[in-house]
Amino acid sequence: MTTNSRRARFAPPYIAPMLATSGPLPARDEDWAFEVKWDGARCVLTTEGDGAVHLASRAGSDVTVTYPELQTMGGFLRGSGVVLDGEVVALDPAGRPDFGLLQRRMGVANARRATHLAREIPVHLMVFDVMFLDGRLLLDSSYRERRQILSGLGLAGPHWSTPASLHGHGAQAWDAVVREGLEGLVAKRLSSPYAPGARSPHWRKTKRVETVDVVIGGWTQSRGAPRGMPGAVLVGVDAPDGLRYVGSVGSGMSERERGELASYLAVIARTESPFTDPVRVADAHWVEPRLVAEVAVFAWTAAGRLRHPVWKRLRPDLTRLG
Repeated sequence: MTTNSRRARFAPPYIAPMLATSGPLPARDEDWAFEVKWDGARCVLTTEGDGAVHLASRAGSDVTVTYPELQTMGGFLRGSGVVLDGEVVALDPAGRPDFGLLQRRMGVANARRATHLAREIPVHLMVFDVMFLDGRLLLDSSYRERRQILSGLGLAGPHWSTPASLHGHGAQAWDAVVREGLEGLVAKRLSSPYAPGARSPHWRKTKRVETVDVVIGGWTQSRGAPRGMPGAVLVGVDAPDGLRYVGSVGSGMSERERGELASYLAVIARTESPFTDPVRVADAHWVEPRLVAEVAVFAWTAAGRLRHPVWKRLRPDLTRLG
């Protein structure tokens, strides 16, 4: 067989990643497997077996240049046409994914800059599925079968690995995620085929959520709303030197809650920021730090900011006196 015919035989198609729905862990878990939900960026790796790899983001954008350390997987997979699904993560000193670190790597299209960052902030590809191998399309194969094939590839390298998949025992898997401070779990039905680009109930993601009490120190105007209606509140937490800014929260507020907040915030307005650190938010309105709110947050960034906070409720029982 000639090199060209061999490559054509192995030439894999583009396959969009399968997506999970949000929901609780399955009540009956004997037909499910559980994987860690990694705090990173989705990545589909494709190679024809010639030593070169192509990396695509969840949206299909080419990110091959962005992660040069992953290009060495081409040598490991030489001779095989493969399409792999995984998550690119950047690990902190404790070995946990840190999305704040990863953000410094994302979107870099300059090869020289990407190579420099790869030495400073190396990434790791957590491979959790295989959709094509040596001319065979595996989309109709069950999750159980695909994981067996994936295990047989022996993907263990300096910047890539195949994390464990636990069959059943969802409660134990959840306890481990909480204990290690990881993002959550993805439950995958053992009989599930691979549905490219679809958000399937056969994959179910459950996130670990923390609730935090924060102090409102300011707000920003809601676009298109009446004057004085907050679109988001600027919040902080108490620190030894005063109120430390931790971010803005707008997601999750109902129109009723925005209206109530508007009336409260108008009474406690002030001219200067109550936060001890600079708050670089355009058109911010400041208030006395009296009101306390409860927010749900997935994680904290390395800079000490709330990541993806969601408004839960105002806490009148914790209102601070002037």
